[in-house]
Amino acid sequence: MAEALIEKFVKEKLAQAGILINGSNPWDPQVHDAHFYRAIFFQGSLGLGEAYMNGEYEVEKLDEFFFRLLDARLDREVNRSWLGIMFGLQAFFFNLQTKERALIVGKQHYDVGNDLFEAMLDKRMCYSCGYWKSAHNLDEAQEAKLDLICRKIGLKPGNKVLDIGCGWGSFAKFAAERYGAHVVGITISARQLEFAKESCRGLPVELRFQDYRDLNEKFDHIVSIGQMEHVGYKNYQIYMEIVNRCLNEDGLFLLHTIGSRASFKSGDPWLTKYIFPNGMLPSIAQLSTASENLFIMEDLHNFGADYDKTLMAWWHSFDSHWDELKGQYDERFYRMWKYYLLSMAGIFRARHAQLWQIVFSKNGVKGGYSRL
Repeated sequence: MAEALIEKFVKEKLAQAGILINGSNPWDPQVHDAHFYRAIFFQGSLGLGEAYMNGEYEVEKLDEFFFRLLDARLDREVNRSWLGIMFGLQAFFFNLQTKERALIVGKQHYDVGNDLFEAMLDKRMCYSCGYWKSAHNLDEAQEAKLDLICRKIGLKPGNKVLDIGCGWGSFAKFAAERYGAHVVGITISARQLEFAKESCRGLPVELRFQDYRDLNEKFDHIVSIGQMEHVGYKNYQIYMEIVNRCLNEDGLFLLHTIGSRASFKSGDPWLTKYIFPNGMLPSIAQLSTASENLFIMEDLHNFGADYDKTLMAWWHSFDSHWDELKGQYDERFYRMWKYYLLSMAGIFRARHAQLWQIVFSKNGVKGGYSRL
């Protein structure tokens, strides 16, 4: 009896978003195992993701499934589970992003294999949202994003720039080649560092395996591209204090981050377990509080809708190269990675998550800040 009631409840909730179990639309789940219903009911978003990884259901267009689910605000139902409460309590009582714990995401996610990211990303290896305003493809969108960042901070030849969370060196190489900047980049991924050093060879670029908390030197400008998602709410103010300490008095700090529409103290349980350990998204309120008395927020630019296009481009590249990759990654990994990319595309399509570029100054730009 209980199983039937759980199945009825899940079906009714999904129907509110126009999602029909075993329906004919490409966003309708085709259920192969009845455990699917219990997974969602008792484990929320974690159960939904694990059920997909286990092959308990299939969806032709996962991105559309998630778009409809979130557009109907069903996430408020899906995420109410004891596991979600447990993750929240854990984040409240413990700092999940200490120096030691920060290394976990480097090893589990960014070190998973450069071959995977080379197959999925653009030619510059940018692993953050592209800027699609005038772009026709992923390469153009990522170059436009890098150029936008350089222009927003007023980058000039000879400027010394810090790139916190430098990834595979995409910004460092672009800023050095196109703008004549001297760049210091830090990362906690050994595989990223190895790739970035080779990519930036011969350029005025210094790359280090270093935690941001160990920084204590001055820079003309500082950028943080896709790093804040790993910092954690307990460390937001420390992060801002370190950036303030390292930034010259007339310098600019550009923060490029995925953002949440509400303030939370933990990340999504499935993403935290399988993709970004200890990750969480900041809200504007949290960032504003952390930067209080340290910075003036000169400009806030939201182009979160562009992340939908970026993630779909990553998915198509990953899927088209799967035959080359599957010798090193199993079918469960394929389903996990597909779920990650397409669920995130749906999340951004529903405008449930945002992408912000925020420009900060220490003392205010005299005469006012001009974005471009």
